[in-house]
Amino acid sequence: MNGKNLTIAGIIAMTVLVLTKLFKIPRLADFSLLVGIACFFIVEALDKTPDGKSGLRFSTVFSDLKKCSPLFWLILPMVSSIGSILLSKVLFGSQFVDHVLGRVENLLNFEDTLMLILRLAIGALGEEIAFRGFFVGKGATIMGFWPAAILSSAIFALAHLATGSTVIVMYDMAGIFIDAIIYSLAFRYARNCLVSSISHFLINVVGLIFTFLLFR
Repeated sequence: MNGKNLTIAGIIAMTVLVLTKLFKIPRLADFSLLVGIACFFIVEALDKTPDGKSGLRFSTVFSDLKKCSPLFWLILPMVSSIGSILLSKVLFGSQFVDHVLGRVENLLNFEDTLMLILRLAIGALGEEIAFRGFFVGKGATIMGFWPAAILSSAIFALAHLATGSTVIVMYDMAGIFIDAIIYSLAFRYARNCLVSSISHFLINVVGLIFTFLLFR
């Protein structure tokens, strides 16, 4: 199997696994992340991608940050996170925050700040390798950037689906979709999902800080 065929198969597998969320099949959607991460590294190995053109580069992260406008990796993530929380307070009071915290409660441990930060950072990197490095980066070579970014963002949002009020769930999904588009743009210009991971991490951290400032 070559890199192109594996990319197509991986994208289909990720999509099907996430769609099981709609049928309330426990935990099966979580494997989409593992599929995406595995496919990213396997495709790069099959295509013999040079280190300088890899979608994940630690050694060039500082120069890659300069390639990508701060608008996409710093400003938009912070504006998106703060704006979403402020608007949710106006529209839903504390219901939206309760919904989000309920969705992520198994991942967060507020008693150990260092472990919380590490979990957020590792989680962001894993999701960026799967959804931006693989789904967008490798998928764009087949379907173009915007189709790959939009499809990836929709699947990424659906992967975070949780039960709750229809209006609040839709608001949550819309916010995640917008965030995913921001991550995709950061990846597009930097060509390094470590940069989009920084955007992802910022959104999560700023969101948590504002949540506790406004609701706790």
